[in-house]
Amino acid sequence: MADQLIIEHLTKVYERGDVLALDDVSLSVKKGEFLVVIGLSGSGKSTLLRCVNRLIEPTSGKIIFEGADVTAASGAELRRLRRKMGMIYQHFNLVRRSSVLTNVIAGRLGYVNPWLSAIHKFPSQDVNMALRNLDRVGIRDQAYKRADELSGGQQQRVGIARALMQDPELLMADEPVSALDPATSHSVMKYLEQMNQEDGVTVITSLHFLSLARRYGTRILALKDGKIVFEGLPSEIDEARFKEIYGDEAEQVEVR
Repeated sequence: MADQLIIEHLTKVYERGDVLALDDVSLSVKKGEFLVVIGLSGSGKSTLLRCVNRLIEPTSGKIIFEGADVTAASGAELRRLRRKMGMIYQHFNLVRRSSVLTNVIAGRLGYVNPWLSAIHKFPSQDVNMALRNLDRVGIRDQAYKRADELSGGQQQRVGIARALMQDPELLMADEPVSALDPATSHSVMKYLEQMNQEDGVTVITSLHFLSLARRYGTRILALKDGKIVFEGLPSEIDEARFKEIYGDEAEQVEVR
């Protein structure tokens, strides 16, 4: 199967503080993979994900998505590519005072008239699509509540439903369960797994917990100080390798 995403020599330097967040990272991802990126806080996981859709601008390197050069794209071409890339955030990134339904429909903003979206006028087909996606993640009955009335796990499901609105080819989840308890973490991860297995959506997610990475990933990538230090199957990470990646924090992050 051809590579869907190719990253070549990706480097990111944050000029403020002169921080090298990604150091010559190269990898490829095939369509339908469930790639889990692990590593300590500050290892470059979030930066890697956000460089793929250029929420963060790379310093150097190249990102190719479905044959198109993301790093060279601008304007309409960049918007077209971003439509195919859903994003789920660690802290949900919802408009807390708006309804759940409005937050989900926001996933269609790349497709609808911006003037109508500014006054919350959405096509009926988008409203129906949003309700179906809320039904899919089990919270259709919460559609007309304010987002901040929901629990953390429910808010993350709103984030998943919003990402589904894009009909994405690639879904990136930036530590989607770090703020959730273990049971809720598994319920959220299972929705990502469902999208991957039933819809054929490629998933790249960053996680702290090796047990979750082993349970859901088809491949694991580990970052340390902005460099790839492991790439392989979940079964290939043993306790010694895990402690190598995490150091003194290994005991803390393996609770789940």
